[in-house]
Amino acid sequence: MMLELLKSLVEIPSPSGKEDRLIDFIMSRYEGFEVLEGYGIRNLVMNPEAELWIVTHIDTVPMKRGFEFDGVYAYGTGVCDTKGSVVAILSAVEVLEDPKFGVALLSDEEEGGRGSRLFVESFKPAKAIVMEPTSLKIANVHYGCLEILARFDGVSAHGATPEFGVNAIDLAIDAVTRLREMGIRMLVQKIVGGWDEYAVPDSCEVRIDMTFPPEIDPDELLGRISGILGRYEVLEKDRGFVSGEVTEILRSAIESTGIKPEFGHMPSWTDAINLKKAGWDVVVFGPGELHLCHTERERIALREIELARDVLLRLNELL
Repeated sequence: MMLELLKSLVEIPSPSGKEDRLIDFIMSRYEGFEVLEGYGIRNLVMNPEAELWIVTHIDTVPMKRGFEFDGVYAYGTGVCDTKGSVVAILSAVEVLEDPKFGVALLSDEEEGGRGSRLFVESFKPAKAIVMEPTSLKIANVHYGCLEILARFDGVSAHGATPEFGVNAIDLAIDAVTRLREMGIRMLVQKIVGGWDEYAVPDSCEVRIDMTFPPEIDPDELLGRISGILGRYEVLEKDRGFVSGEVTEILRSAIESTGIKPEFGHMPSWTDAINLKKAGWDVVVFGPGELHLCHTERERIALREIELARDVLLRLNELL
């Protein structure tokens, strides 16, 4: 049953901004959901008076692979990030006569985070478990992030006389090298520069994403790197955090299923950031391997989805 539901969810494409078909499918099969609209998107919520919420997103990156199952792992775009978590949630509420927790299925996590912004503007701060792939570890430490679009200006010259020009790509490479020497986790996500003509490139653009533990202040970090970069635009800037009391609630639910709780961290931006900024006590937890998400190798073990569902059922009992 869970495998069939996962297959159905994955086979309905839901890239950011195009979640409506998936929302309609869920609404047609599960009672109790209400639609929350705003910012040009729709969220689904259940049990809005709850003091603890289970939150995840229903959008994905653009489709890279269709659904497959090898007897252990299911494969396909969104299977782990985070439709496996959606399956765990729906499978839990389907058997609960009186869910004690609220449920929020959010749109637009992979792009602008509009779903979580709409959510926190619509409900007072409470506790939340944001389901993202953590391999069922309690990610009570959430990293901050700094995303920058840097632009480098050079001087063009004939390709046979590079000493008469200033190569903008070389400037970008030098800046990236100096940034790496700072020891901050960093991804060069995109680099654009140069042309087919035999000439020294006079412009280069680099998109850089840096993630870091909560003790690092992103404003202080930006001050340190601003002298290294040329012209730049800050695309995202958020500080990390450490979860509060909700961590213990989740730990107790995991223990009561017979699983030994393990702790870890979430090194990526998630909707939990927007909840935390709005005053929520939030922790991240869910089935799946983060490093395979957003790739053609994305997969999830069906057993992890089952265990995540069991944790939610035990959580409901504790509440």
